Amino acid sequence: MPAPSPSSDPATDPRLLRLHADDNVLVARAPIPAGAPILVAGVAVTLAVGLPIGHKLASRAIAAGEKVRKYGAPIGTATADIARGELVHLHNLRSDYTPSVALAGEAP
Repeated sequence: MPAPSPSSDPATDPRLLRLHADDNVLVARAPIPAGAPILVAGVAVTLAVGLPIGHKLASRAIAAGEKVRKYGAPIGTATADIARGELVHLHNLRSDYTPSVALAGEAP
């Protein structure tokens, strides 16, 4: 069976794209500045940080230890609780495929 094609949700900002129905992240189609109000699955969110094109944000709350899914597959594990609309990146995600580099000031 072929994978579902990327889709837009009318209850989600059109600058965001869900690549697969099973994903718990959305991908920015265009840069979205910090402080911008956006709609994520029908919930109004204000971005705490800017979201560059191609970067991910949580489409729903993701608990620490939960798998982060993109393209319908797990791409890593949340290292902290991630709120709906929050940037998902190295500060709160450990890759399941490559060693993660510790951020400045963090223990390895």
